[in-house]
Parts: sequence; C-alpha cells; structure tokens
Amino acid sequence: MAMWDGRFKKELDERTNDFNSSIKIDKRFYKFDIKGSLAHAKMLCEQGIISSDDYNIIDENLNGILNDIENGKLEFDYTSEDIHMFIEGELTKRCGDVGKKLHTARSRNDQVTTDFRLYLKEESNNIIIKLKELIKVFCDLSLDNLDTIMPGYTHLQRAQPITFAHHLMAYSEMFLRDIERLNDSIKRINVSPLGSCALAGTSHNIDRFFTAKELGFDRPCNNSLDGVSDRDYVIEFNSNLSIIMVHLSRLCEELVMWCSWEFKFIELDDAFSTGSSIMPQKKNPDIPELIRGKSGRVFGNLFTLLSMMKGLPLSYNKDMQEDKETTFDSIDNTMICLDTLIPMLKTMTILKDNMLEASKKGFLNATDVADYLCRKGLPFRDAYKITGKIVAYSIDNNKCLNDLSIDEFNKFSSLFKDDIYKYIDLYECVKNRKSYGGPNPDLVKEHILKVLDLIKK
Repeated sequence: MAMWDGRFKKELDERTNDFNSSIKIDKRFYKFDIKGSLAHAKMLCEQGIISSDDYNIIDENLNGILNDIENGKLEFDYTSEDIHMFIEGELTKRCGDVGKKLHTARSRNDQVTTDFRLYLKEESNNIIIKLKELIKVFCDLSLDNLDTIMPGYTHLQRAQPITFAHHLMAYSEMFLRDIERLNDSIKRINVSPLGSCALAGTSHNIDRFFTAKELGFDRPCNNSLDGVSDRDYVIEFNSNLSIIMVHLSRLCEELVMWCSWEFKFIELDDAFSTGSSIMPQKKNPDIPELIRGKSGRVFGNLFTLLSMMKGLPLSYNKDMQEDKETTFDSIDNTMICLDTLIPMLKTMTILKDNMLEASKKGFLNATDVADYLCRKGLPFRDAYKITGKIVAYSIDNNKCLNDLSIDEFNKFSSLFKDDIYKYIDLYECVKNRKSYGGPNPDLVKEHILKVLDLIKK
C-alpha cells in the first residue's frame, strides 16, 4: 500500500508503479536521506513538535536502518516508490506509529533536493581529491622532464620549441581551474531547502536555521518555491564535470597521437593497451580513446538536464526525477576515467629522443632568428620578412636553419655573426624564453613547486 493512497480508490497499475518508481536509481541517497531525517527529527523535538521519547526512538531506529544497510543486513525493497518511502516505511515497521511522525512538516519535494545537495557536496569533494592526484602526476612527470625538448604546436603544425614539462603543466592549470569551479559551486550547493515542504512551507513552528546548521549547510534557502524547484546546482555540477571531461578528452587526443608511429613521443604500458584480433603488430591506445568517447556521454547528460528544466513551471514537477540518473552516470564515468588515466600516465614511457628529433624539423627556431635580428637593431617586421626568406631558402636546399653556414646567413643580412648558432640552438631557445609562464626550465620548476603547494591545501 502506497503511503499516499488515502486519496485514491484504486491500486496503482503495476506498469505505472515500475515507470514511476526511482528507488533503483536514488537508492544511493540512503545515507543522506537518513542524515536529513535525523536532523529533521532533532529539530521537531527541539521545537516541541514531537516528544523527546519519540525523538529518541526515531533516532535509534534510523541509525539502526543505516547500520543494517551498510552491513548488508537490510536489502532495498524495489517495490517502494523511492528511497525516501523505503526508509520511512522501514522506520514505521520498526517503531510503529512513532515512525509516522517523522514526516511532519516536510515533503518529499524538499527531502529529495536536500539529499541531492548533501550527495553532490560529498561527490564534489571526492572529485577534487582525484583531480589533485592527477595534477600531482603531471607535476612529478614534469620534474623529470624539465629539459625534455619537444615541439610546441599551433594548428597542429610544429611552431616553437618547448619542453615536455611545460606542455604537461598546461594541463595542470586546466585541472586547477576545474577544482576552483567545483569549490565555487559548492557555495551554491550548500544551501538547505529542508522545511520548504511541498512548496509553501508549513504552519508548524519549525526552525529551518537549526536543520541547516545541523546538516552543515551555510543557510536555508530564502524562498520555499525556489527551494523545491531549483536544480541550477545540479546543472552547474554537471557543467563542471563536462568541462573536466573536455580537458580529459583534449589530453587523451594528444596521448592517442603521441602513441602513433607518426609521432612516437610516448609508449603506453602494456597494462593499459590492447591488441588487434587480426593484426598481431598492433598496440592500441584504447583507454585514452574510451575516455575521449565518454566525454560525449557526459556532455549529453548536461544537455538532458538543460532540456528537462527549460519548460518547467514552478514549483516541483516529476520531470525532475530525471536529474539523478543523468548526474549519477556523469559522476561514475568521470571518476572511472580519472581512476584509469592516473596509473596509465604514471607508467607510460616518454621517448625523449623522438621528441628532440621532431623538434629539429619544421624550423621551430625561426622566430628566434627574427628575435636575433631585432636584438641587432632591426625592426621586427623587417626581421620577420628576412627570416621568412631564409626559411624558404632552407626548404629549397633541404637544410635546417642550424645547417646554414654564416656565409649563407649573410646573403640575407650582414647582421648575422657566429653567435647566431648558439642563439638558435634548441636548448638555448627554450632557456631564453624567460617571460613569466614560458618554458624556461627554471620558471617551469617554480611553477611546478607552486602547483604542488596549491594541491596540498
């Protein structure tokens, strides 16, 4: 019998019940639902709405239900409509009419969003911990590769020499911003809707500030309609996960390219690679490809939420039940991607010689030739034009800039002296880029130490 069936003359059709039920999805709220119920019961007692004896019975039995679920002694009843009804029903089984008093001055409408906020706050912190672990991997790899020269790219064309450390630390900045976004969104998650009831509050003398403090919220929401119908915090959380997945996908795109024979900058450990069913020579980067693919799934969940909410009138509507399955799916996929990526990065082999050889081709030091002429007093645009002619000459003669004789340089400008060779050496090119944020190894090391300090906090 449904707890709301007093109004109805017929039992719910079995098909309707299955379609309407959400317990298979929202069962992961169980500890947050019990936590919210414990705080609500305590408030009811403090306000004299229930007796202290009733409160003690409710408190003891709710904790008993929590322990039994976690110890595997109590299984979820999938005929229940949702986790809230399951726990309240179990409480009533254990303590009779006293259990029926728990739902005084609340509704499932404020109950579910209270649970969701508590859940997302915890999951946000779990993801932050995992992102810090990933950033630590970038820092460790970077410290080992401060002098590993590689090509920097624009338009996927070799552009200027950088270091592998400099490249990896760009990703550390992306994921630091992800942490900032998650921390910032926790401020908006951390608002208590409990006591908003169905939509219009209650005539009971409740204390919403008490329950907010008891549950670790910063404050209660200011409007009961908004309290039960707001899902901005869910959308924002899913947006944060989508941006994280953008960053993971960009990284994985590079890992896939770097594994190819066309690049061969890295080799993934056998434990994180797969083979072909027909081609015995193949070693496929399936893990980064899967992560890249899962990003689209997380993006889709975000768009599901946006589409779901865009036409809903105030206040609560059953459409909102769809917010949980999509969010849970995004959390699970984001976490499994991070859990798999981190050990894969730790065990990959960096092929430094191949990176260096690639850096010697493509005239990555052409800008340095132009900068050299600028230092000799030539305006940059003139230096740029002369350097372009030198590059064209080198291409025609199948030479690198470092292969040109001083006489060949002097065909284009008499400003070139023997010191040009040191100036355009790839290591010198990297070391000379001392502007803040550049690839100079000392600057990169400072950046790494700064980031390591940040993720300790």
